[in-house]
Amino acid sequence: MSDEGAADAAVAVARAREAVRRAAETLAAASARTETLAEYVPGRRILGVPRSPRMRAIGRVWRLGVLLLDTDGRLYSTGRVVRAERVARRGVTAESVAEHRALRAAAVRGGIPEGASVVFDAVPLDLAAVARAADSDPLVLMADRDGGPVVGVRWNPAAADAALPLEPYLAERVDLLAHPPQGA
Repeated sequence: MSDEGAADAAVAVARAREAVRRAAETLAAASARTETLAEYVPGRRILGVPRSPRMRAIGRVWRLGVLLLDTDGRLYSTGRVVRAERVARRGVTAESVAEHRALRAAAVRGGIPEGASVVFDAVPLDLAAVARAADSDPLVLMADRDGGPVVGVRWNPAAADAALPLEPYLAERVDLLAHPPQGA
């Protein structure tokens, strides 16, 4: 990347950081619904006693489509989402269903209230990496209408052309979360 291109990319990242900061402020002011950001802690033995897997809460986030935004203005990719639920003895026909139920139970064992949405396996996103043209999926450096660089969001990983500039993407998602449609 040329020096001019690097400078333009740095400006695009600065604009993206400002958009992220505004989004966090707007959501906090609206008391928008947050979800628990957690870390999955696998089961292990402690002094020979088995300890079940659990989820450790590490913060609160707003889910904005393929992005998560925490109260400090950090972005994450969404990762996996479950609803905390106590263990229930049920006949299981598929291994994937059993795994999903185990993850729900791990959330409750970690102290997350039953019924709460839990996001885990979320990957922190680095806006500076986007400026260096490094991979920070779903964030990408793309061209705006005038051909200049802008930080974008690839909202559908299966479609290479499914990317939008970050600022309007955040504005739309923030508006939906801060002012949910009636009945939602």
